[in-house]
Amino acid sequence: MYIFPNSTTNNCNGDLKQRVRITGTHCVTSLDSTQLILRIDIVQVHQLFYLSFSLFGLQPTDHKWASRWDYILETMPESKIQWVSILNSVVLVLFLSALVATILLRTLRRDIARYSQLESSVQEESGWKLVHGDVFRPPAWGMLLCVLLGSGSQLFLMVLVTLFFACLGFLSPANRGGLMTCALAMYACSGILAGFVSARMYKFIGGLRWKANVFLTATFCPGVVFIMFFILNLALWILGSATAMPFGTIVALLALWLCVSLPLCFVGALLGFRKHAIEVPVRTNQIPRQIPFLTTYSRPVITFFLGGLLPFSCIFIQLFFIFNSLWGTQFYFMFGLLFLVFLMLVITCSETAILLCYFQLCSEDYRWWWRAFHCGAGTSFYLFIYSIHYFVSRLEFRDATSGFLYFGYILIIVWLSFLLTGKLCHRSATFTRLYGETSQQLIFFSFKLSPSPSFYSVMYPDPLCSVTLVFALARSLLANR
Repeated sequence: MYIFPNSTTNNCNGDLKQRVRITGTHCVTSLDSTQLILRIDIVQVHQLFYLSFSLFGLQPTDHKWASRWDYILETMPESKIQWVSILNSVVLVLFLSALVATILLRTLRRDIARYSQLESSVQEESGWKLVHGDVFRPPAWGMLLCVLLGSGSQLFLMVLVTLFFACLGFLSPANRGGLMTCALAMYACSGILAGFVSARMYKFIGGLRWKANVFLTATFCPGVVFIMFFILNLALWILGSATAMPFGTIVALLALWLCVSLPLCFVGALLGFRKHAIEVPVRTNQIPRQIPFLTTYSRPVITFFLGGLLPFSCIFIQLFFIFNSLWGTQFYFMFGLLFLVFLMLVITCSETAILLCYFQLCSEDYRWWWRAFHCGAGTSFYLFIYSIHYFVSRLEFRDATSGFLYFGYILIIVWLSFLLTGKLCHRSATFTRLYGETSQQLIFFSFKLSPSPSFYSVMYPDPLCSVTLVFALARSLLANR
């Protein structure tokens, strides 16, 4: 292969001609890329000149078409670093699993055994058992919470299916725009899940404005994304950038939203409202219980920052490579590792929410609805901080317009992360199981496991839940206490 850099006023010297020899899977060359820079003398202001280069090469005959990317991918050092990120996520998940198992298998089992041995007349309630009459009290701003949970469920299904197809090889990096097209199509088709989850939750908390709930579920969260994206695209139009999305494409996206996602959301909401209301195993007290003075570690601000830190530690290495592919020149091709990291994120969010909500109930604070959502939503805060660090340390934008576009797209990513991780944590910390037949009915949280005679099941409307081995062990041990 020969490289000939030239321009209209300069030509390359004969010494710059360098043969690039391809041997096996590696490109061997001693030509420094800085040698290809040509010096051009500017003699007047606004002088026009043209630069170009020519490539002449022979295609090797011993390379198969199916393995044409191998010699490029094998020379990239990122694969080893990504395995380090997987190891980091696995260690963190094992640590949290051990911590959750310790609480479920030791603390709760000991509490239940003690409550079962005491008589009703002398039993002293304390900790999380005291708030059993207020656990299912509807939260403030319940409609907004239901809208966010429905949108988070829609995003979860979209990410799960898209990454699954990418792992199977259907979404190749060579197919430009294939990943985004699949994600948008899947998001529109999963609108039925958003309407179903939001409607079931809104009916569960006793909401009456069901039309407003369905409309907000279908329009609020995607509308925020569309408004931010339209502002960014409008800025590109004004600047005359070639990267601006054509008007016809925007109309097609609007049609996909209004003609596919919106009707499916109404269909899902109709199915959700027609189902019987979710029954809770205990009666909610008419007078709200007074919440005692909260300790430092149980305050909402602490749980917000602490709850988001652990899930973010599972994904921050992958974020570096994703940002390099978005804002740099690298290809992102390891979708299998990304799928594993996503599963680690789901498990970490679940276990973090369980731990923090357990500590909250022990402090006799029953306001878990929004607190569980904020546990995961804190991950988006660290994502925004990391994007600022990446902008300062890695990118070299010299104008304000590039910075405006960068942080505009980052805000869209942060908003979607806020919905996704908040939904994961809220689902994991939902109080859906009445366990034990003590002298009073005790409520705590768990995943939706298979029914057994010692458990009274309350069917939560969201079918998207994760079950790990530690919770199965906890359930079996508690059942055989």
